[in-house]
Amino acid sequence: MNTDQVLDVFREAGALLEGHFILSSGLRSPVFLQKAFIFKNPALTEELCKALADKVHAELDETPDIIVAPAMGGIIPGYETARHMGLESIFTEREDGEFVLRRGFTLEKGQKVLMVEDIVTTGLSSRECIRSIEATGARVIGGACLFDRSGGTADIGVPLISLAAKSFPAYPADALPPELAALPAIKPGSRGLK
Repeated sequence: MNTDQVLDVFREAGALLEGHFILSSGLRSPVFLQKAFIFKNPALTEELCKALADKVHAELDETPDIIVAPAMGGIIPGYETARHMGLESIFTEREDGEFVLRRGFTLEKGQKVLMVEDIVTTGLSSRECIRSIEATGARVIGGACLFDRSGGTADIGVPLISLAAKSFPAYPADALPPELAALPAIKPGSRGLK
């Protein structure tokens, strides 16, 4: 599955939005990938996550023991990708602003972990999740995501396998082009929700 095919799935689900969006990174963009519209459809979610699992199998040098995803956005793709890889899936959650394992989830020292995200823009959430995994003594052998909005430039500290990658315009709030500044800003993501 290539980037154009993935974008077609987003279009089919009504998940490729245009306007003025505040991304979870804080950047502003005229394009938002509303993955919740994908994840409400089990068939589309399965299609994308199976393709991601196949790509991970083809590109990752080692076989992971488990998948860990950051909540909230990574839970569904982490679980569904794990299902196609025959692995367990757990997730980290924010506690006092930091990702941690909760709910009795544990990792063993040296356990090989694949961190799975929904969408990567700057890689901040992925890096935070990876730090929390490494704090347990487990070893992150790679990251995977359904869509890399950076077009391949985001550095998460480990190899990143993305099902699709495309750079969409993104701007700091104080450096918006006039056509974007003229539109009301919408924050559809989950970071910062209480």
